[in-house]
Parts: sequence; structure tokens; C-alpha cells
Amino acid sequence: MSKEQFTADTGRVLNIVINSLYSDKDIFVRELISNSSDAIDKRRFMNLSESNKNSTQVTHSIQLEVSTKEQTLVFTDNGIGMDEADLKASLGTIAKSGTTEFLEQLEKAKKDESKSMNLIGQFGVGFYSAFMVAEKVEVRTLKQGSKKAFKWLSDGSSGYEISEDDRKDVGTTITLFIKKSEKEFLKKEKISSVVKKYSDHIQYPIEFVGGKAADKEVLNDASAIWTRAKGEITVEQNEEFFRQSGGGFGKPMLTLHNKTEGVISYTSLLYIPETRPFDLFHVDRSPKVKLYANRVFITDTLDTILPRWLRFIHGVLDTADLNLNVSREMLQHSPALSRISKTLKKKVISELKKKKDKEPEIFSSFWKEFGTVLKEGIYEDGDNKIAILELSKFESTRGSDLIFLNDYVEKMHKDQDSIFYIAAENMEQASKSPHLEVFTKKKLEVLFLTDPIDTFWLSNVPDFLGKKFVSVTQGAIDLSKFGETEEEPTSKKDDKNQEKLVERMKEVLGDEVSDVRISDKLVESACCLVASDTGMDIQMERIMKMQNKDFKGLPRVLEINPEHPLIKLISKDKSSDNDVFSDISFTLLDQAKLLEGHMPLDITAFCNRINKYFNKSLV
Repeated sequence: MSKEQFTADTGRVLNIVINSLYSDKDIFVRELISNSSDAIDKRRFMNLSESNKNSTQVTHSIQLEVSTKEQTLVFTDNGIGMDEADLKASLGTIAKSGTTEFLEQLEKAKKDESKSMNLIGQFGVGFYSAFMVAEKVEVRTLKQGSKKAFKWLSDGSSGYEISEDDRKDVGTTITLFIKKSEKEFLKKEKISSVVKKYSDHIQYPIEFVGGKAADKEVLNDASAIWTRAKGEITVEQNEEFFRQSGGGFGKPMLTLHNKTEGVISYTSLLYIPETRPFDLFHVDRSPKVKLYANRVFITDTLDTILPRWLRFIHGVLDTADLNLNVSREMLQHSPALSRISKTLKKKVISELKKKKDKEPEIFSSFWKEFGTVLKEGIYEDGDNKIAILELSKFESTRGSDLIFLNDYVEKMHKDQDSIFYIAAENMEQASKSPHLEVFTKKKLEVLFLTDPIDTFWLSNVPDFLGKKFVSVTQGAIDLSKFGETEEEPTSKKDDKNQEKLVERMKEVLGDEVSDVRISDKLVESACCLVASDTGMDIQMERIMKMQNKDFKGLPRVLEINPEHPLIKLISKDKSSDNDVFSDISFTLLDQAKLLEGHMPLDITAFCNRINKYFNKSLV
């Protein structure tokens, strides 16, 4: 016998689950039955694989048995079973990416039961819910292909013990020693109602075993929910299957149930949740779609059924057009799955378009949760990029409401042939950029692109409805056709002063800038930095530097505002003090860098220059 302590993370989860997570303790029945169903799925697939084609056929079921004398509730399945390593990995350790983040969110959400339950469901630690009603839990199990059976025993607080067991049958038996305060779970009526409520859709018989072994009653419908006609499935049944299939404990925002027959035949039942999963942006996150072949479970880890830009989708795909003996490598390149994947993507996009046109409030809720991820498809999926772009919503200078690109194009100035945008790290930085000043004055709408993926998909989609995307931070933009500004034209004398100023600043700043020029876009600010016509957009350059610390972007153009009081004073100054002029020039350049969220060239020199002028002004 080996005695083990729970890992620190596992102990924290147990403490939260047992003491403060659920008010509806019925949940543990669903969790243990769901685990049994998964174990049977895995055994069925193993027995139908090439290496086990001669295995004895087994009639699969899940049994629940109550003993009022022993005060126990027993769950038994003839699934694949576990060995010692499985017991340690599954029941003693949380070994998943995102564990720390998961626990942080769980701690924050535990006051809100719906959010906490959703997180537990997503992370797959529902087994621990048994300790809400049991003072002790015993697991006896024999894994298929293994000669040794094992017993796992724990009180849910001091750790667990693992020892060898004399079990002869493949499968798992979980015995819950029910707390005196939870005796209602020893009554058949209670167990029956919970199973009917939460697990009616499980495709294997859930049998209640009475006083005699032969006295069995099947408590559930025992048919795969996705094989039923759409109209036969109630809202409640869909909600429960959504939770059981990995969607968490919330409700589905959208349900997509399709049956397709033809060259490739398949049935799919897919769900989009109400709220985003906590690990939505983890690099190893993929769509949680279980693959079946004629109701035989194949895998739930294949990432080619749906693309990563649909990784918020849960559900099942069942097709008769797969060989059960196929390897995972062959599945990755299966022509049948490739065709199904293309069809499913189009169905998801089509359903979202319906919501956009007919139920805008639901679509807005969807976009708030998953829009950033959906936009990844514009970059990754060449076949569907325009359709996804048409579904995409953006913030803009027009106001607080998000808009579609069709709306932007429809309300464009009659002489406008470009879609103007500014890419930045966040909305505050974008909305306060000096690059917007003349666009605001001329009432030209500018889109705010603040998601990292925006900068990438723009390289794949240069225009929309024939209107070219143009960054307001890149190159020179001719806005003269949109009306004159209210300022009076400058005199030729001023022009000459400005020319001299520009040349002098170029000389002083040297290689720190690619050029210095008079700006036609600044109204209030003194200066700004602009990428050259052939250079990299400012936001893209920022992203490249984040990915590669050695990346060196090209020097940018410094634009100065000829109508700004400071620039006017400098241009008229006849002083020959080169040190003063150099200080002013570099301070303007640093100011422009700060306005776009970058640090000055030399922080110490910047501070010294500022302090020098403070001292002079206070003397």
C-alpha cells in the first residue's frame, strides 16, 4: 500500500468543491455517470481497433446500487478501467495546462455558483464533487490489458492510499460512504429523479440495482441524443448534453444540430456556450468535439474536425464513413473528415449570419465573448475569410456602438475610396492618438483595430467591397478632397521658415528618423510619428518586437504641425544655439514616441532636458 498526498493544486480544488462550490449537490451523480460513460467509450473503441478485433463482445452498462445498511452509494461500469498510474494522474493530480489560472478564476468566481460550476465542468475535475456527500470514497478498478487491479481510498482531505485489489472484471467501481447529513442520496426515488434530470441522454443503460442482483431498472432513455430528430430533443436535454460534452455548467447560446446524407453522411450536434471558457486563449486549446463512427467513440482530441478559430465549440460528430481501425495519423489526413470539416465551417458561419440578421442581440452577445477568436479565421481560412469579415464588428470614431464593415462602407463620404483604420494595443491608446485629429475634424470615420490578430489578417485582406484598408499611421494620406480646414493659408515667408526648420531637424535627428515633414493631419498636437509608405505599420512593428527582442524596425517619419504654437516659435527662431535646437528636436521626437506608447530614445537624457527647461522657467 502506498500513501500519497494530494498535490497543492488538487488540495485547493477539493477544498473549494467540498466547502463552497455547489449548492445543488445532485451534480455529483451526473459527474460520476459522465466519467463512466467516457470510460465505456474508450473500451469500445479499443475492442474494435485492429489489435483487439478478436476481443470478447461486452454488453456495456452503468450500475447504481444503494445499501442503507452500509450507508453506501455505488457506481459500477465495465469501461476501460485504470491502473496505478491512471489513478495517480486522474484522482491525485491536476496535470493540465492553465491550472494556476484556473484556480485563480475559480477562487474569484466561487461566490457566483453558475460561474464556478462552469469552470469546474470545463476543467474536468467533477470526480471531486463526490466528496460533497461522501465522508470517504473508494475506487476499485482493473484496466483492460492489465493483470493487476488496484484500490484507491481517500477522505478528500488527508491524501489518498493506493493498494492492490482482487477485482477480476475489467472496469471501475466507485463506492461513496455517504455522510449522515446526505442520506437522501440513499433513496431510489432521489437517485432516479437525478438521473432522469441530468443523464437521460447517456447512450448506455444506467441501471438501478435493487435488493437482488436480478432486480434491475433502467433509469435513462439510453439512446445517443444526436441520433434523435431535432424536434424530439427538448431544450433541457440539449442543455444537459451540452454540459456533459464538455461545455461546462452553463447553457448553450447556440445549438447546431445537422444530419447530412449523400456522398459523405454524418450527424453533428454542436454548441456555442454563453460565456467564454477560461482557457480560450491558451495555445493548446482546440474545439471540444468528440468523434464517433456509428456511435462508437473514436477520439476527443482530434484538432482537424474544426479549426482553432472555432475552438469555443463543443459537441459531437458521428459519421459512418470512417474505418474504426484507422490510426490517429490517418484520421488527421482523412478525405472524409476534410469534407465534413469544410461543411461544418460553412454551417457555423451560416448560422451566425442568421443570428446577425434576425437576432442581433444574441449575435452581439456572441461577438462580445468570441469575436476575437472568430477573427482569427480571417487570417487562417482563405476560403471563408470574406464571410467571417462580414460577421466581424469593430469600434470606431463614430461612437460607442460596434459596427459592421458594411455599415462603415454604406456611411462613407461620397468621395471616400478607402477604409481608414488605426491599429493599437488598446482602445485608450487608439482613441487618443494624434493621427485621428484631422479625421475627426473632417468627420471621416476611422476603425479601431485593437486585437493582435487584426494586424495579421489585414495582410490577407487588402480591401473590402473594393475599398482599400488604409492605416492612418502609415504613409502620406491626401485628405484635400474632403474639404478645407478652417485655418488661413500660411504665407510664403512661413513656408520658407518651415522648410528651413524641416531641413535643420533632419540634420540634427539624423538616422533616428527616416524623414521630417510638415503634417497635414495634425490639428492639436505638435508632432507624431508615421510609418513610411513602404514601411511596416506601427502596430505590426510593435508585435514583431514582442516576438523577437532583436527585431529592429525601420526609422519612421516625424511629422510636425506647422500651426502648433511651439512649432511656429521654433520656425521663427533665428537663434544659432545648436544645443537648444537639438534639445527641442529630440524632445519632440521623444514626445511623439510617448504618444504612441513607446519609451523615449534615452530616458535619462529626456528627463534631463525636461528638468533643464523647468529650471529656466522657474528662475
